[in-house]
Amino acid sequence: MEVLAPGTQTTVQDLTGRGGMWDVGVPPSGAWDDLSFALANAAVGNPPEAAGLEAVATGPVLRFERRTTVCLTGAAHRATVDGRPLRPGILTPVAPGSVVDVGPCSGPGMRAYLAVAGGIRVPEVFGSRATFLLGGFGGLDGRALAAGDRLPLGRTENLAAPLDVAPVLPAMTGEWAVRVLAGPHGAPEYLTEDGALELLETPWTVDHRADRTGVRLNGPTPRWSRRDGGEAGLHPSNIHDSAYPVGGIMLSGDTPVVVGPDGPSLGGFVVPFTVIRADRWKLAQARPGDAVRLVLVSPEEAEAINAERAALLADPRAAVAAEFAGTPAPVPALPAPRTDLLREHGFLRQRADPAVVMRRAGDHHLLVEAGPAVLDLHVRVWVHLLAEALRASATDGVTEIVEGVRSLLVQVDPDRLPVTRLAGLLDELAGAVPDPAGATLDVREVTLPIAFDHPAAHEAMARYTRSVRPDAPWCPDNVEFIRRINDLPERDDVFRILREATYLVIGLGDVYLGAPVALPVDPRHRLVTTKYNPARTWTPQNAVGIGGAYLCVYGMEGPGGYQLVGRTVPVWRHVPGSDERPWLLRQFDRLRFTPVTAEELADLRADVKAGRSTLDTRPARFSLSEVDELESKHREEIALFRKRRQAAFDAERERWAR
Repeated sequence: MEVLAPGTQTTVQDLTGRGGMWDVGVPPSGAWDDLSFALANAAVGNPPEAAGLEAVATGPVLRFERRTTVCLTGAAHRATVDGRPLRPGILTPVAPGSVVDVGPCSGPGMRAYLAVAGGIRVPEVFGSRATFLLGGFGGLDGRALAAGDRLPLGRTENLAAPLDVAPVLPAMTGEWAVRVLAGPHGAPEYLTEDGALELLETPWTVDHRADRTGVRLNGPTPRWSRRDGGEAGLHPSNIHDSAYPVGGIMLSGDTPVVVGPDGPSLGGFVVPFTVIRADRWKLAQARPGDAVRLVLVSPEEAEAINAERAALLADPRAAVAAEFAGTPAPVPALPAPRTDLLREHGFLRQRADPAVVMRRAGDHHLLVEAGPAVLDLHVRVWVHLLAEALRASATDGVTEIVEGVRSLLVQVDPDRLPVTRLAGLLDELAGAVPDPAGATLDVREVTLPIAFDHPAAHEAMARYTRSVRPDAPWCPDNVEFIRRINDLPERDDVFRILREATYLVIGLGDVYLGAPVALPVDPRHRLVTTKYNPARTWTPQNAVGIGGAYLCVYGMEGPGGYQLVGRTVPVWRHVPGSDERPWLLRQFDRLRFTPVTAEELADLRADVKAGRSTLDTRPARFSLSEVDELESKHREEIALFRKRRQAAFDAERERWAR
């Protein structure tokens, strides 16, 4: 089919997206309103993995070059075929030369979906045809459709019998009740009991800054039970970096953001609630200004609701027949909802090193948290050893394993591995983790060029000052803010410490695509800042920033919250058709920075992107004895550094209060 007019951000998507790469910052992508998309595919007889189109606000105009059948779902209320109305959910034949105009998604609802018999046969990238726009891959050359594009269609032999699915399409509205599970974070550790309840009782409105990466919600300021996040950052929403589940409602500063299918895998914000799988489609259809209410359900309720959804998609014909007969599909009896806001699952193991807590993070994720909520490299190495043990077990049903600073997020296929059974397995593996103090890791030392005060970093600061929060204490200059909050004499001292420090990569995918989160090995180099509140809406690709005690290199252009200090070369290089892995850094790599000018960096960036150059690396090792030796040798100096830093930290907070 030929694209006559592309509509607004029309992309090729499939149902499940890509999996197995969440640990390096590659999101699943795929159809956001997976319910509407799946029903459209079922209508034309496609298998579940077939690709179709997703359009936002305005759909495309398409001319078909062969006879086929199509089905539209979602918010396509005014679509036509050759000028005649095309009803959502109704199987529609199109002749060679026919023109389908998906039309405006003028509400209710925000996104339209088009399935074509045989599916759209663009190449797979990392196991999926789904488009990831920010990463520039998947779909049609990693981009939205443009006028003149021609999309190849798949073969139609052996498809299932077609079916009108209009009777079972989800209802569109301007008021959405979204069911959530409590946790993994909440009251009383992070929020007050009343504050957590208020998040549930508040009718939120959808912010205009809502897209596939996440949906911001507007409402009251959360009520926190703590003053700050310590070394994780100045704001109480800040935590040591931990992986997010899709559908997790993170509190980015004081703003709730629901993580979307193109959202980040790793970050440093509290997640008090997680949207259940069966309701995530509602966030795709919620328009700016729509009302959203969070409805707390128990794990048992979520399981029953998800089972009902799975039954619908497994046999939509039976569901349609039930609708025509006027008999509702059977729904399992549900227990009374529980009212606790934070539930621990699995076990609480009291060990000398470390104590371990497991909590649900939605209906198909489990979050392991180790040790107290402080920065401890012994705990980080322990988490890595547990993750390696889980990977080595090759347990059926484990689909993602993502390491955080003091946490491990594990995603499962609940039909093959219930979360409660996973907790039992992790209990056994955790008991067998060796003492991290005796572990020596074979790593690399990587030297990256950095242009301090890069013009693109200052452009990001200026945009934020103009359009988001001009009165923020980190405006107009992030580096001056870092100097002040760490009680450094001169602004250049920030850059001096960055030049002297050796950083240890303790997370990948923090802000997408192999982006490292790293910590100075020497405690005397651990500058501490807070993250933006609210976050930036734009960050240049490969900007370098500091948030809490951590340094991050942004893998790609997008939102962000770290205080920016400069820019470096790409840490992700995807070459279509190549077997070379695109992420260039690894867990526990040692990073060092060497200063260059902005002009020199431009040449180096071009070389890396073109494959003419790679990173400057050499073999190295890391063991905790190195850190222990530094802390023992420089104990008094480290204590003084931390005392001065804490005093400046407290003074900055007092200035905010005034």
